[in-house]
Amino acid sequence: MRIISGQHKGRRITAPKKLPVRPTTDMAKEGLFNILNNNFHFNKLHVLELFSGSGNISYEFASRGAVSVTSVDENMDCVKFIKKTSLELEMDITPIKSDVFKYLERAPIKADIIFADPPYNFEDNQFKNIVDLVFDKELLNKEGMLIIEHSKYSKLSGFQNFDVDRRYGNSVFSFFKIKIKE
Repeated sequence: MRIISGQHKGRRITAPKKLPVRPTTDMAKEGLFNILNNNFHFNKLHVLELFSGSGNISYEFASRGAVSVTSVDENMDCVKFIKKTSLELEMDITPIKSDVFKYLERAPIKADIIFADPPYNFEDNQFKNIVDLVFDKELLNKEGMLIIEHSKYSKLSGFQNFDVDRRYGNSVFSFFKIKIKE
């Protein structure tokens, strides 16, 4: 994987083969960040990455100057890799070892962007649980966005606060926003 833009643009990061990860492809990541570039100023963002795996998305936000990046994964090897890599690159990323659902239940932060990349074999009720927890616990700032990466075989458009989705190959990003009551 490589960092697409920012301070570490072009930097390649190689995750150990033993990590149970499926990093977001460069093509999909480029598409995602083109969308985000049109909606946010990265140097003002507080980001929470769930199911962070290798930290691919966290590195991209940190490279682009996000104020804070928190990466949550339940695999200790993933957390250690993110910590090691962020120290090497002098990135301010806080890796946390936790079950994502338990973390969301008691999350001490609010974020502008919450990015979740759960396993592609998640069931609909598991995806729905992520969406419900984020919005019920009010974890997004007012103009914030939840983004869930999933396979093209999952459909999240029926969940609360769904906004739009974008497909890149076999990957889909579903975007959720706080609905403003009129």
